[in-house]
Amino acid sequence: MIKLENVEKSFGENQVLRSLDLEIHKSETLVIIGQSGCGKSVLLKHIMGLLKPEGGRVIVDGVDINQVSQKELYGIRRKFGMVFQSSALFDSLTVGGNVVLGIRERGNYSEKAMEEICEEKLKLVGLSGSEHLKPAELSGGMKKRAAIARALAMDPEYILYDEPTTGLDPITADKINVLILDLQKRFHKTTIAVTHDMHSAYKIADRIAMLHGGKVVFQGTPDEVRKSNNAALQQFINGNAEGPIG
Repeated sequence: MIKLENVEKSFGENQVLRSLDLEIHKSETLVIIGQSGCGKSVLLKHIMGLLKPEGGRVIVDGVDINQVSQKELYGIRRKFGMVFQSSALFDSLTVGGNVVLGIRERGNYSEKAMEEICEEKLKLVGLSGSEHLKPAELSGGMKKRAAIARALAMDPEYILYDEPTTGLDPITADKINVLILDLQKRFHKTTIAVTHDMHSAYKIADRIAMLHGGKVVFQGTPDEVRKSNNAALQQFINGNAEGPIG
């Protein structure tokens, strides 16, 4: 389980997170929504220990990750697989090279083992046979699938998605949603996704948390989101210009 307690974070005079509380339960898919710049990606970085809060605690599997040594923190980070918004594939590497990049850096896998892991993960995401392609040869949806395969190669306990459908056409975006759902059903990994795409949020989420004003102002099931009378939440999900969100 992951738990954030009274987390505070500022950048200069801009306070991004304000006494934020949130729990992510084992094997669930939690989707974090909110307008651009509200701190969704900052929240993900705190969960992975890439940023330290100025106040509060971030607890992963019972451990306050801001109270451990750097070596222990690296061990905790290995529990996470991250799928970046832009896919973040290295253009100089092949698809296969990108997929095994993380496990190659660990240094305890043979070339044959890495090749087998690469083939297995690319098959899982529907990219069998693409190992020797370069990222420039892939469509947007294929790049996203390759990024997911790279995250899976690390065999993480937690998978984090930063805007998984941004920049994709509606059909390709929905195929990515279906892939995320399929992987969750197969492996039951705790999944956290941040997005402003409500179609994606409704489709993949067990729970949805709305971030506004540096705090979680609502959390519940997709059905509870639709029925909620929270003004900020309704303004966001309906895309209204007028409302409590500036």
